Amino acid sequence: MGYLQPMKKMRFIVLLLLITFLCNRQGTAQVISEYQQQYQYNIKPYSSPIKIDGVLDEAVWANAEVATNFSKKYPNDIGAPKRKTEARMTYDKDNLYFAFKVYDSGTHVISGLKRDGGHDGNDCVGVILDPINKKTNGFFFVVNALNVQSEDQLNNSFEDKLSMSWNSKWFSATKEYGNFWIAEIMIPLKSIRYNPKQVNWGINFLRVDAKNNEYSTWAKIPTSFHSYDLGHTGLLNWPSEGAPTTTKNIIFLPYLNGNSSDDKENGKTLSTTAGAGFDAKVALNASLNLDLTVNPDFSQVEVDQQVTNLTRFDIFLPEKRNFFLENSDLFSNFGIPPIRPFYSRSIGLDKDGNKIPILFGARLSGNIDPATRIGVMDMQTGKQGTYAPENFSAFTVQRSVLKRSVIKAYFLNRENQISEEEAKKHPLDRYGRNAGMTFEYSNTEGTFSAWADYHQAFKATVNDQDKYVQVGFMSERKHWSFVSLVGNVGKNYYTDMGYVQMINNYDAVRDTTIRLGFSNTFNQVAYKILPATGPIGKLQFRVEDFATFHPDNSLNESDAKFSVQTDFKNASFFTLSTSNTSLNLLYPISFTSGTPLPAGYYQFNQFETMYTSDVRKLFGMFGMITVGQFYNGSIQGASIGMSWKSQPHLKLSLRAEINKIELPKPYGNNDLLLISPKVEWNFSTSLFWATFVQYNTQQNNINVNSRLQYRFKPMSDFFLVYTDNYYTDPMLKNKNRALIFKFSYWFNL
Repeated sequence: MGYLQPMKKMRFIVLLLLITFLCNRQGTAQVISEYQQQYQYNIKPYSSPIKIDGVLDEAVWANAEVATNFSKKYPNDIGAPKRKTEARMTYDKDNLYFAFKVYDSGTHVISGLKRDGGHDGNDCVGVILDPINKKTNGFFFVVNALNVQSEDQLNNSFEDKLSMSWNSKWFSATKEYGNFWIAEIMIPLKSIRYNPKQVNWGINFLRVDAKNNEYSTWAKIPTSFHSYDLGHTGLLNWPSEGAPTTTKNIIFLPYLNGNSSDDKENGKTLSTTAGAGFDAKVALNASLNLDLTVNPDFSQVEVDQQVTNLTRFDIFLPEKRNFFLENSDLFSNFGIPPIRPFYSRSIGLDKDGNKIPILFGARLSGNIDPATRIGVMDMQTGKQGTYAPENFSAFTVQRSVLKRSVIKAYFLNRENQISEEEAKKHPLDRYGRNAGMTFEYSNTEGTFSAWADYHQAFKATVNDQDKYVQVGFMSERKHWSFVSLVGNVGKNYYTDMGYVQMINNYDAVRDTTIRLGFSNTFNQVAYKILPATGPIGKLQFRVEDFATFHPDNSLNESDAKFSVQTDFKNASFFTLSTSNTSLNLLYPISFTSGTPLPAGYYQFNQFETMYTSDVRKLFGMFGMITVGQFYNGSIQGASIGMSWKSQPHLKLSLRAEINKIELPKPYGNNDLLLISPKVEWNFSTSLFWATFVQYNTQQNNINVNSRLQYRFKPMSDFFLVYTDNYYTDPMLKNKNRALIFKFSYWFNL
């Protein structure tokens, strides 16, 4: 029972949950701000059939309220948009309907026909929905002028970024009329989560006029916020009875797949396998969803884009597996980007990053009342060679307080099903548990935010230096922005379901890793100029510093940077920056095949310039040059990216990066080369082919990934994927290859 000793600390979890639920009873109250009073839309029902065809010939569209007088949002908020936009809404017992009349020139800028291409660089319209009207989470639906759909979930995190990886079933049609185009949208009510009794939702409408590089919104959004910001929505007023209650909603998504592979690197001969499994979604009510998966397969997921790593620490890539994406902010937004208690890509991988099978899993997520969101997840992996099965479970709760603030708490548990004998030899491997709490304060306008975190790790035989705490604040104004935070991580703060990017220090001489706790600070100040005339849309000056300190409070590393960024009104960007790094290296490290750099104090400066051309053009380019010092030597780096597209079907792109590291004798030199050509052909809005090649000398790997996708019905797909890996040295010696097919079908039960 010795491994249960850390559980004595678990009593604090109960306290966290009690505080979360009981502090501030007014969290359930309606939040209707003075801002929302300015933008109100009164939705009316319609009982006759509405055909989604881009023709507004139903009587409801002539009688519905019109949301017009959109406000310019980007590249600045000076003046009115060049072209007018109108939006209308209605509903029936099953669906929400939207109609946009978009005044335009008759020609369009479209980045491609592939679903989930997003709104940037496309002539498109979008709908932002906040069904709880708490400004904390919502939905974003986008359709461009050629009827290409994108959708995502929104949250109020300080680093909210769109991934467009969340998928939901909805319907749309667009039609061109010469001097305007029509977008007609139907969103099934069962595709979103909401409280039927809620009579006031947050809503906004977005229009992107890519030809003029203009973004405009119905409810005005300041230039310093995202165009999909939840803090600046208008008010959608339902009739007194609220939104219709949806009928049962069960989605069943089975799949079949086959895999033929040859793994020379590990001495495995050609083998062929087949498999089957399913995902399912069960709407327990309009705001709470249960997701189930059995024998999940992610072979169709797009390959990661590789990067060159010039740091002392590991790089963590974003999650792309769809099962982990819905309501993912409930689990993944604790901590800061370098320190995450939960990182879903830790599920289904061993310690060396190799895939292990996931047998089954379940996730419950959504709102249990207007102010409270919960997330419960459990995943079970299977045995892979000598690697034992594991169980991953997570629980999280968020409670809205004040007007736009949140209290969040979580508990994570990884249980390794190893033998008792192995557990005695390696007690740290038996389990890993984490719990914590975050308070995030935001004023109603979203111009000032502050947060405080407490995180606790639980490991067998560990009783001290197992915490992570941080506090911070930020302010975002039209011209000024500030960010400041301070934190501390104990050396025994283990995150079996997450990561701490800077806690493991590699000793290149002894070939071992040493865990060291640290404290960290981050400070950033930025000033923006928004010219009313001329070619510049925004000119930004930014100073920032990220510093870490050893447990004795001596300097570990400080990275200070000053940059000037120019956003031109023609959608191009130009950045100049200079940085200074001060580093107290405790253990030898190597970036070349020569003698490792010794421990000691290093200080070096670098200069960087970057340019991105107008992304709307058929030919585009990106360039970056880095020169300067690197530890006790020098570095010269260059990156270039080029793309050519024949809208909207073909896109050819090439990204190349070279970094030349020169260190004094006997520490060696190194040339790191990464070349990534890509071909994408969108035959239609339902058939896509892409081939991505990545030549990476740092990883001694050449990867070829070719992927054909046929969406034969909404959310139902056939994939054919070919992947091949070779060494760069010896050149083109094959490591492994595989040919995979996957067939999935979306059933609404």
